[in-house]
Amino acid sequence: MTATIPFTPAVGGRAPSSLPLRLTLARAGAPPALIDGAWWPRSRNLTEELPALVEWLDPLWGRITRIAVSRTLWPVIPGEVPAHGHMVGVGWSNAGQDPHKLLLLSHTFGRWDLLVIPPETARATAARLMATATDPSRSLTATGLIHEAERFRAAAEAAADSDSLREAVWDSEGGHDAPHPASRTPDGPVTRHVPTTAAGV
Repeated sequence: MTATIPFTPAVGGRAPSSLPLRLTLARAGAPPALIDGAWWPRSRNLTEELPALVEWLDPLWGRITRIAVSRTLWPVIPGEVPAHGHMVGVGWSNAGQDPHKLLLLSHTFGRWDLLVIPPETARATAARLMATATDPSRSLTATGLIHEAERFRAAAEAAADSDSLREAVWDSEGGHDAPHPASRTPDGPVTRHVPTTAAGV
């Protein structure tokens, strides 16, 4: 299946949301994996979030008949939600299901597993998760992907903090203000070393 993100469905005669569905799916022919794509809902309200997801997936995966979620991430889980003129049952489990995974069942094509990216996730981290969840070499579980993204984010923040610390030390020692001594190159011209900054900074 082609990776897809923008989609504004209308469900049950309601006006479609002005916000696109944030969804990406593994491409058709991709090797089997533990995750078939990633979904980044805008809230933890499944009653509002699930109909748009099912409306989009029904034509691709056949009529969705059942959804299973982990109770860990959702404060309220509806017994069913409307989509494409039919009702889809929603089940849950306290144990045995990856808390960051959503299962969708279809009588026609079987089962699909989506990584659920928490709504409050930063955009850069969510983009990384969406790309990783559909990478042909993907082999991690949903929670494994979340943990990997968190480690990457923490490492990036640590690197940024380290750069800021080095710059602060440089400033405190007069690094930006102290004139550098003139030097003469082998060919003779005088040059002055001036710290440069990255473009756009």
